[in-house]
Amino acid sequence: MSDTSEIEQLKYRYVRLLDTKQWNEFATCFSDDATADYAGLSFGSPGELVDYMRTNLPAEIITMHHLHHPEITIDGEAATGRWYLHDKVFAPAFEFALEGAAFYEDRYVRTPQGWRIAHTGYQRTWELTTSLKDQPHARFSGPGEPSTHA
Repeated sequence: MSDTSEIEQLKYRYVRLLDTKQWNEFATCFSDDATADYAGLSFGSPGELVDYMRTNLPAEIITMHHLHHPEITIDGEAATGRWYLHDKVFAPAFEFALEGAAFYEDRYVRTPQGWRIAHTGYQRTWELTTSLKDQPHARFSGPGEPSTHA
């Protein structure tokens, strides 16, 4: 597999583990000294990032992250990547929904375990927040759960 393909697989794994809330596996996507900055929400270590996600994205909050159009540049043991992001967040308990788009700007490093994210972050190009009260017929369900009203 080429370095570019390995980095693509890493980033796809990152969003899959984020959306399925598999936090221990999510942590393996990062180098030991990785940082992150999501439109000003910054983290100085993978532990800080994973702890924040685990606390603030429980199973009741439904997320969807789609990545498109990767632009990856390899430079020896380091690489950079830019990705187009389209994401959605639904928090039925708070009657809240968010949809947005952004460009991820990532740095990667080759480790003995393979490519890992050294820094990830994005700046929003747009964001729309809505109240689920305005969508009275919205229904949500997760794996093995019946649909319920928002």
